[in-house]
Amino acid sequence: MSVILGIDIGGSGIKGAPVDTTTGRLLKERHRIPTPDGAHPDAVGGVVAELARHFGLGGPIGVTFPGIVQHGRTLSAANVDDAWIGLDADALFTEATGQAVHLINDADAAGLAEARFGAGAGVGGTVLVLTFGTGIGSALIHNGILVPNTELGHLWLRDKEAEGWASDRARERDDLNWKQWSKRVSTYLQHLELLFSPDLFIIGGGVSKKADKWQEHLKLERSRLVPAKLLNEAGIVGAAMMAQGNAGQNDGGNPPATPASGPKPASKAARKK
Repeated sequence: MSVILGIDIGGSGIKGAPVDTTTGRLLKERHRIPTPDGAHPDAVGGVVAELARHFGLGGPIGVTFPGIVQHGRTLSAANVDDAWIGLDADALFTEATGQAVHLINDADAAGLAEARFGAGAGVGGTVLVLTFGTGIGSALIHNGILVPNTELGHLWLRDKEAEGWASDRARERDDLNWKQWSKRVSTYLQHLELLFSPDLFIIGGGVSKKADKWQEHLKLERSRLVPAKLLNEAGIVGAAMMAQGNAGQNDGGNPPATPASGPKPASKAARKK
């Protein structure tokens, strides 16, 4: 058993827990601390250090970040302080905790966890994990290997960014019922189908708890689609997986893994029989 501390930085709270990276299980109850106002790097670093002290677990720490992460640096700053842009956040958190810290984009972390231990477990080929909330997060995984920082919520669709039109926030803003929202999401997913031909879509974020309201309304040409399973634990689990794999070895935050195996998807003609 390999136990790694995973920490998930969110807009309202920063939460963490020790993770058994061989099973994806949290070994202790999550501990949550409110995100400091403004989310300045130094203040967030202090919370990460507090969580590390709370659990008292040695070894590397995995941390998610709500933005682009490359070579340990944060390159965007949506809903957090602009001081994150270009910051060596790995170094900041490593100094704050006194332990080796490795950062990963939050949607990428959730995608890794879902593909290994959640709704994508045992599925070979290409898995595309999408989280619908304030925006649309994305994680593209092929045979267990993550392609980091895809940011597919920012694809342009119908003369606007997809997340501004098809996110859960857009559903609430435009007062859409679930069927109306599902029509927008279907258009978006069909576009992604043309670009990536995924074997499986996994739909996460807050909407995954209400799959019975939208799943039957989503229409795809050839890909399968399922709701996410790990819910609020996905980011913590994925962060721990990435830290175990040592992001510096592969630049993508991928943990050591053998490609997932599974039956090849049936052809479109075969599925119609």
